[in-house]
Amino acid sequence: MTQNLNWWKGGIIYQIYPRSFMDSNGDGIGDLVGITSKLEYVASLGVDAIWLSPIFTSPMKDFGYDVSDYCDIDAMFGTLSDFKALIDRAHELNLKVMIDQVISHSSDQHPWFEESRQDKLNPKADWYVWSDPKPDGSPPNNWLSIFGGSAWKWDSRRLQYYLHNFLESQPDMNFHCPDVRKAHLDNMRFWLEHGVDGFRLDTVNFYFHSLGLEDNPAVPEGEPKTLGAPEDNPYTYQRHVYDISRPENLDFLKELRLLMNEFPGSTTVGEIGDDFPLKRMAQYTSGGDKLHMAYTFDFLNKFHSPDYIRDVLANMQNIVGDGWPCWALSNHDVVRSCTRWGENEDPKAYPLIAMALILSLRGSVCLYQGEELGLPEAEVPFDRLQDPYAIPLWPVSKGRDGCRTPMVWNNTYHGGFSTVEPWLPVDDRHLALSVAEQEADPSALLHKVRQLIHWRQKQPALVNGEFEQADVSNHDLVALIRRYDGQRVLVVLNMTGQTQAAELPMNISQPLEGHGFSSSVDGKRLILPAYQAYYSVLSE
Repeated sequence: MTQNLNWWKGGIIYQIYPRSFMDSNGDGIGDLVGITSKLEYVASLGVDAIWLSPIFTSPMKDFGYDVSDYCDIDAMFGTLSDFKALIDRAHELNLKVMIDQVISHSSDQHPWFEESRQDKLNPKADWYVWSDPKPDGSPPNNWLSIFGGSAWKWDSRRLQYYLHNFLESQPDMNFHCPDVRKAHLDNMRFWLEHGVDGFRLDTVNFYFHSLGLEDNPAVPEGEPKTLGAPEDNPYTYQRHVYDISRPENLDFLKELRLLMNEFPGSTTVGEIGDDFPLKRMAQYTSGGDKLHMAYTFDFLNKFHSPDYIRDVLANMQNIVGDGWPCWALSNHDVVRSCTRWGENEDPKAYPLIAMALILSLRGSVCLYQGEELGLPEAEVPFDRLQDPYAIPLWPVSKGRDGCRTPMVWNNTYHGGFSTVEPWLPVDDRHLALSVAEQEADPSALLHKVRQLIHWRQKQPALVNGEFEQADVSNHDLVALIRRYDGQRVLVVLNMTGQTQAAELPMNISQPLEGHGFSSSVDGKRLILPAYQAYYSVLSE
């Protein structure tokens, strides 16, 4: 892998939420030394890379997604020396290291914003998005914050509003300003020179806004709303034409790609939350001159029927073209897939077949910490909530704390995460699913996930192959074909709790083994038990 400059293409990236992975110093919060101590476990899964959610200096009003210094480590997590030790250990284990870049907005405590807000004439006056009020004093337009309410906040010093797509304490940066673009490219160069192998780009389609500040139109009745925000959030009522996904973004992504090209083997994956996410993915990842890959919220929402999955895959095939997707079922922003998709399914069997889905698709894969353990969404009582997104929307929305609770390493009171009460409570249901408990049980999900990943990494068609959907007689099954170097591999997935049968309309030459799933074939008739998968090489 260390000599493969395209390791990311078809690679598996393990996402670590640093606050909740491993506490090494007994303050109840995870840190870099704790992560380093667990890298051997991560490597044992067979993944190619880790992605660290933000570790930069921050007031932590949005837990690191509000950066106040882009070129230093927050003392909560450790030091630059700790980070360098983490990179060195990861590279010893053949793990690449990717870090978050949160550049669409900063903290309001960043020195750049503190200077910008002083007056309209200072050197950084146009580094953020400022606008005069309407004659009646109201905000410049109808744009909404994802975190609720207007996206505009009044500042009495400049007698202007500033734009914030998220919290009021997260002012949006003005990417129309060349100095802003240069500053962020410089900060990314800083980390590349420190040895990181790539970046996950937070809200990558939010960098630019329309200079005309036009009102967004309403979503026409009957048309789908924005993915990535709950349907009860008024943000989803607008068609986001003018506040995000502006055409100027493409030129900046090309500038970024030129920087990445100076560091062979480095990569980027962008997060896209958009009204038309696959169209945006195609724009941002096609042509080999912008992002290397991107992910959308198509599999990070509640929909997961076979028909829905087929529709997503068909749209991906028809729209994305030579672009490169990165698939994810869970992350730090959404309800864990074991609950969101698997709520009415077998909790021991369903997580593996769901993982088989994304490991079988054309693209790269992100796995979220604890996904390999089958952790359900944690229950966090109201008085322990930390997420600023959750508290005002409670109880309709419980926010993001339930997917951010500490990793469980053993069956102790704090799950082996810390020696003191953690920043978020450990769900008692997670203790029986801890790493130590599952390592000791040969039949546990962890062993099956590890087996599946190691097997998948040895299948060139599943890592690098082209993709097409396959037609089998039973529409409760998801079927596809991967093609690579003259080989065609058929994949059939039964994501239901019932045994399914189907007639296979193609010639099977060699069933593949070693993945851990069971099935039987009688002639051209495939029998798939509940939550099982079938892999086979096809003859011409």
